[in-house]
Parts: sequence; structure tokens; C-alpha cells
Amino acid sequence: MATRTSGNGSGKRPTPRTGSRPAAAKRTPSGSRGRSRSGSRPSGSGSRPARTRQVATGQDPVSWVFLMIGRLVIGVWSMIAHGMGSAVRALGQGARDLDPAHRRDGLGLSVLAGAIVLAAMTWRETKTGVAAVVDAVVHGTVGALTWSVPFLLGLLAWRFLRHPDQNAETGRMGIGWAALLAGILGIVHVAHGTPYPSGGPNDGMDKISEAGGMLGFLVSAPPSSILPAFITIPLLLMLSGFGVLVITATPVHRVPERLTEIRHMLFQRPESAGRGSSGDRTKPQRPKRARKKPGTPDGEAEIGDNVKPYDTPVLSEEEGRRADHAPEIVPGLVDDEAETAAASAKTPSPPPEPTPAPRKVEQLVLSPQAGPYTLPDAQMLRTGTAPKPQTKANTIVVNALSSVLEQFGIDAQVIGFTRGPTVTRYEIELGPAVKVEKVTALTKNIAYAVKSADVRILSPIPGKSAIGVEIPNTDKDLVSLGDVLRSQVAQADHHPMIVGLGKDVEGRTIVANLAKMPHILIAGATGAGKSTCINGLITSILMRATPDEVRMVLVDPKRVELSAYEGIPHLITPIITNPKKAAEALEWVVGEMDRRYDDLAASGFRHVDDFNKAVRAGKLTPPPGSERVYQPYPYLLVIVDELADLMMVAPRDVEDSIVRITQLARAAGIHLVIATQRPSVDVVTGLIKANVPSRLAFATSSLADSRVILDQPGAEKLVGQGDALFLPMGASKPMRLQNAFVSEKEIAEVVGHCKTQMQVEYREDVAAPASAKREIDEEIGDDLDLLIQAAELIVSTQFGSTSMLQRKLRVGFAKAGRLMDLLESRNVVGPSEGSKAREVLVKPDDLPGLLADLRGE
Repeated sequence: MATRTSGNGSGKRPTPRTGSRPAAAKRTPSGSRGRSRSGSRPSGSGSRPARTRQVATGQDPVSWVFLMIGRLVIGVWSMIAHGMGSAVRALGQGARDLDPAHRRDGLGLSVLAGAIVLAAMTWRETKTGVAAVVDAVVHGTVGALTWSVPFLLGLLAWRFLRHPDQNAETGRMGIGWAALLAGILGIVHVAHGTPYPSGGPNDGMDKISEAGGMLGFLVSAPPSSILPAFITIPLLLMLSGFGVLVITATPVHRVPERLTEIRHMLFQRPESAGRGSSGDRTKPQRPKRARKKPGTPDGEAEIGDNVKPYDTPVLSEEEGRRADHAPEIVPGLVDDEAETAAASAKTPSPPPEPTPAPRKVEQLVLSPQAGPYTLPDAQMLRTGTAPKPQTKANTIVVNALSSVLEQFGIDAQVIGFTRGPTVTRYEIELGPAVKVEKVTALTKNIAYAVKSADVRILSPIPGKSAIGVEIPNTDKDLVSLGDVLRSQVAQADHHPMIVGLGKDVEGRTIVANLAKMPHILIAGATGAGKSTCINGLITSILMRATPDEVRMVLVDPKRVELSAYEGIPHLITPIITNPKKAAEALEWVVGEMDRRYDDLAASGFRHVDDFNKAVRAGKLTPPPGSERVYQPYPYLLVIVDELADLMMVAPRDVEDSIVRITQLARAAGIHLVIATQRPSVDVVTGLIKANVPSRLAFATSSLADSRVILDQPGAEKLVGQGDALFLPMGASKPMRLQNAFVSEKEIAEVVGHCKTQMQVEYREDVAAPASAKREIDEEIGDDLDLLIQAAELIVSTQFGSTSMLQRKLRVGFAKAGRLMDLLESRNVVGPSEGSKAREVLVKPDDLPGLLADLRGE
């Protein structure tokens, strides 16, 4: 006690401490406080500062040595860590130039290698060294299911290699497999008596390794300690079932629907596949239809059979593969023999008398052929170049895109690309919380990096969560029309109006049905590939359709574009080159449409296809007392190669005819293809655009032209030479494709084959001037000389104005107005447009013929 009192220095007993410093020590200066600590050591926390002071002053050399050794070890470890980190970062910096696909493949191959090594270590009977340790660890973890771990790693590797772009799906499936295995391991552990790591005679790590391992123990031990086995096992089964639902991405409420799909796949698919076989089946080949009401025409049950919801004129490759497994359909056999056989097998009801009776009309038909018509051989069209999946130029562009994203600090990466014949679409995936505008704003920087001015960005790619950057290829592939028509998707559909368009950016074959478009507008600048596209459409029809199936009206104001098709048996009139006669031919088409609708309305059909089926099956009879003989209507395809020339000569007549055809002619089997190289608003008017739903835009010279064709930008960034944007009916965004090429030599061979099969038969009334086409206000009378002078003045000056006639001819306003009305009725000038001068419709070169007509010569 004395020592404690003297050590305290205050003569008082020290206050009990729990970690706080005595009051006397707090009040003394630092020097006195140090001296008091050098004496007897106070209890409590005063011992730690005293020891530290001793080491600092060198009074405890052993502790100081250990401290120095510790600092040395920490410094060496930090140096090694910094060196390894720098090396790894340098390696990662170099790996940035590696193709992302190669990096993903490296991960998949690493997992596969791990699966092989683990199988070699755990599946052997004799295990020594590292293999014994690994086997003990795996057995201790998963127990009796150790044999399945290499298989699971192999499946994971296959997932990385097969679907590298579906990382989110891989994570979801990993969670599902973990839940499934945890439940199974728990059930196995409960089945082995739920052994513990230590405890009774049936416990221990050996027993755990023979059961469900530590994972099975962790899952099953908590519930089995408080619940009996007949409750624990169902709970673990529920955990495994949850894993199965996660793997298959099936919510609980959709389980009955998935079970129905599985039952349909297992039990109904073989039956449907066997319907097309030639076995001894007595079941009907087609599903049963609803019973028809008495008095309904037999053909009415077939109305709308070809109508599908969300139908599109573009034929996909998936439809071609599905149709490829169906029974083969021979063109002509379906129309004639098969329909007749089906009609004879059934007991047809007597056809009703059509009311009202159709008026006597002249149908567009062919005379009986002398022999069978043979379609041209597909080998007449040559093959294109083989597609290249990847070239060195693609790798350079990928590195350039990655460099641009890195320079601007955007969390995004190029995850892949799809190479097309003309352009390649590179896919950029954004990181979390990255705006799409950050990438789309770099259009000029990307164009600068890839050394191409024709860069087009899609944000996003339809059907994908990625941004597409379309860049032209420096080494293009040739897309041949022969390859397109010989493709699986084209061969699977035998419709006569199928045409080959080309291949899209992803290299898929694009084939369309003109009957479903039902009309298409083709536009583009000079040299963009518009004429080649028209040649491809006509050649596709010649390769697939007979003259009995498709007839054509070709309008070629340029006189040289379609001259190669002169004399083919599919034409109903010689190729029309005069714009005036073209306007008359379009009016004849309108009359043909009205005649077809008269027959459809009188017979009770809604489409010409249903009417033709009934005619071929002999189900239609003319009304009593009529000499009419029903014959099938062929499709009528009208192709106008240059709309601008027609709109300059007879704008009102051409526009009225086109609008009527496009509004009504779909069900009558009449379809229109309009092409122009001047897509301005005065040529492609609002009425024409509103009634032509399908568009095909080649490269245009301005953004305004692209908006006229597609109602959106994009065509001004095309590279030309067949590069096009196709917007079919019902689509919201156009698809980019490379139009198929057909040479003049191939066209000549196909046309020559068609001419040898059948002679052409023209209709005389197609381009003939219609009688009483426009009613004349008054007879010319004694004003013939004034009228001739007015016509010469207006046509030679190309300026039509009433006031000009007053001044030049020295006549009054009434006489000048009457002369102008007479000239308008004879298509010399256009209609009045207020105070503006009238449009002159006759060129100076046609003035002698006009004067002869006015004189009645």
C-alpha cells in the first residue's frame, strides 16, 4: 500500500480505474507524467503506454526486432502485389484489342477444361496426391452426386460457347440449377439418415461424403432437426421444383399451359407429320370444317382460307423450312387435277342462281394452248459469289469502334456483327445507366474512325437490346437472282406472284409475294439499281408463272429499259412507250377491274382466287339464257417504269387511274408496280402514297426524297448499286437489303425460252382510244382557224394563258376563254389553276399531229 501511495505522488489512494487516466496524471505536464510512468507501473491501462515507450527508447530489443521483421514482410508483400497488379493490368490492356468473341470463347473453353480435369481426378478408382485432395473436397461438398459435377460444368461450357450473347439467361439458369441440386442433395442426405459432421456412430465426414455432402447437410439439417422426414422431403422437393421453373423460365401460373404444349408436342406432332405420307390412311387429309348452311355456294367455304392474321408479303426462311416438310405440291396439279379430284370425292350441292345476273363482259383469257407450257430451267440464272462470314476488314472495324467508345469514356462494347453482302451490321451493347444518345451522337466520329461516310445507326436493332452500326463492306458479295429463286424459302411456296428481292444485312434470302403487297412503289436516284430491280421482278415472274397464271402490262416511257421483253407470251399488249397511250392503258385496267368485280359480286365471292377455284372445279354455271362461259382470271401485273413522264403528260388521268387501281384492285387480282427516279411531291402525290402501302427505296440524293418514299430518313445514306430499304405493308421500320442482280444475257435466255413455248396474243382494245372519252363543250364551228392558231401559239411557246390569247389573237375575253376550254377538252392544256398559267401537255414535237387531229385529217 505504501508503494502505491508513494507511486501516486499525492498521498491519496488511487481511484479505481476501468480504462480512464487518474486525475493527477491528467493534470501533470507531459514530462512529469513520463517520469512517474518510469517508476512503479500503475494498474489498468497504464501498462500499454509504458511498454510502447520502452520499445521506442530501445529498452526492449526483441520486440523492436520483431517489429522490423513485420514491416519488412509487409513491404516485400506490397512490392510483389504491386508488381503482379501492374502485370495483370498490362495484360488486360493488351487483351482489349482481342476480338470479344475470342474472349468469350476463352471463358467457355476454360470451363470445359476444368470439367475435363475434374472428371479425370474424381472418376478414377485410384487417387493419389492432388487428385485425392480434390476428390475429398468435392465428395465432402456434394457427396454422392460428385459424378455429376463434370457434366454440369460441361453444360455450362456449352452454354458459354453456344450462346455467348445470352449472359443474363446463363445467370438465370445457374440459379435454377443451384436450387435444383440443393433440393436433390438435401433429399439424398435425408435418405441416408441425415448424418452430422460429428456426433453419434452414424455421423462423421465419411458418412456425409456418402450422403449429400456439406451442401446436403446445410440444406436438410435445419428442417430435419425440427420436422419429421415425411415433411422435410416435400419441402426439399418444392425447392427442386422451384429450380426447374427457374431453368425453364416458367412462372407457376403458366405451368398448365406448358404441360399442354408438351402434350401437344409429344402426341399430336407425329400425327400431323404422318398426314403427308402415302400410307393407307382413311382419315381426312385436312381438318374438318364447319357444316355449311343450305344454299351456300361450295366455293364460299374456301373464302379466306389463305388469309392469316398479321400476314406479311415477305416470306421468311422459317416458313420455308416448315413448308419443306409438307407434301410436295406441283404447280398446275393443285389448280386442275387435285381440285377436280377433291370436288368429285365430295357431293356438291347445286350451285345457286346468281342474282343479279352479270352483264355480258369480255374476260381476259387466253386461247387454248397447242401444248403444255414448260417453265424456264432455274440453271439459266447464274450463281453469285459465296458469302464470307468474316474478313480482316471486319476485325479492323471492330477495333476502331471499340477505340471510339473507349476514347469518349462510354461504358459499351462491340458484342458481335453480322456480315451482309453489301454492309455489315455491328452490334453495340450498352452498360447499365448508359444513354443511347451517347452512342448515336458519335455518328461522325465513328465515320471518321472507320473511314466511311455512309454510316447508318439503328437504335435499337429490331428484336435486340443492342445498337446497330451499319458500315459498307470494302469487299462486297454479288447477290444473284438465281441463288434467290433457288433458295429453300422460294422453292417452298408455289404462288405465281413470288419474286426474289435479294438478301438482307444478316445474309438471309428475302422473297416477297406481289399479291400480298398488294402494290409497291420503287424509287431511287439514277444509277441506284432501280432498273435492275424491275428486271428482277419481271424475270422472277417469267421463271415461276405461266401466261395462264400471270399477264402483264409494261409501260416504258424511256423506250429502252423494257424492250428486251417484247414478244413474251405474258404480255396482253405491246410494250407501251407513249405516255398518252399509257394513260389510256391504265383506264383500260380500271375497266378490267370493274368487269372482274361484276363477276365476283354476282357469284358471291370476295377474291379472284376463290372465283378461279370454283370455275376450275365446275361449280359455277351461267344464268339461264346466257351464253357466258366462265373461265379463270389470271393475275394482272401492271409495271410502270417511269411515273414522272406520265405525270407530266396527263397528271389528272394517270393519278385518277392509279388511285382507283390501288384502292380497289387487290381482290380482283390486279397489282401495280410503280417506279420513278424523281420522287418529288408533284410526281408521287399524297393520294398515290396513301394507296401504295409497300415501298422499296434505293439510294436518293437528298433527305427530302427519302421522306417522300419512306416517310422517314435513311435512303439518303445508302451506298447505291442495289443497296435498298424495303418497307413492306404493315411494317413499321424498313429492312435493308442488297437487291438481286440479273444480267442482260440471262434475261435474253429466259425471254427466248418463253417465246419458244407460246406465241404472244395481244388485246387490241387495251391502248385504243376510248370512245367519247371526254365530252366536248361545244362544236368548233367557224372557230377552227382561231383554234389552230391558239394551239400553235400555246404549244410553241409552252405557255397557256387566256390573257395571252386575247393579246396575240386580238379576241375578247369570252372568245379566248372558249378557245382555252376547247384546248383543255382535247388534252392540249391542263385545267385552270386560278390566276396561274395553264400547264401545256403537248410538246412542240407533237404539234403537227395535234393540228392534223384538229383539222380532222
